[in-house]
Amino acid sequence: MENGLILGNKIFDIVVVALIIAQTMKVIISLFTDKRLNFRKFLDTGSMPSSHTASVVSLTTAIGIFEGVDSVLFALSTVFAIVVMYDASGVRRAAGKQATVLNKIVENIRKKEGHTILEENLKELLGHTPLEVIAGAALGVAVAFIMS
Repeated sequence: MENGLILGNKIFDIVVVALIIAQTMKVIISLFTDKRLNFRKFLDTGSMPSSHTASVVSLTTAIGIFEGVDSVLFALSTVFAIVVMYDASGVRRAAGKQATVLNKIVENIRKKEGHTILEENLKELLGHTPLEVIAGAALGVAVAFIMS
C-alpha cells in the first residue's frame, strides 16, 4: 500500500474523503429540500447519506482492496461496519423517535400547565432510514475503489 496524500495513510485518507463527501452531500441535499443553505448539516447526525456508514464501509472496502478479503483486518472491519450500520438504522433511529414523542409530551405539559421541564427540545434526528444507510454504503464503496 502506498502512502496517503492527505494524512500519510492511504486507507485513512479514503475514510476521511468518504466522510467529507457524505457530510457535504447533506448540505447540498438540504439546499434542495429546505430551499436554503444550511451549513449546520455538515456537522449534524442523521439525514442522507449516512456518513457513519460511508466511513466504515469505505474503511472495510479499502482494507479488502489493500490487505485482502481473507485478512483478519478485513474480518474485523466487516463486523465493525455491520455494528455501526445496525446502530445507525436501528438503535439511534429508535432514540430519535423516542425524542420526538418526549418533545410532544413536554410541549403538551408546557401548553397545559405552563411548566418548563426542559429548556430545549431533545434532538430528534439521530439515526438513519435504511435508504440513507444503503446510500452511505454505496458512497463508501465508490470512494474506496476510486481512490485505490
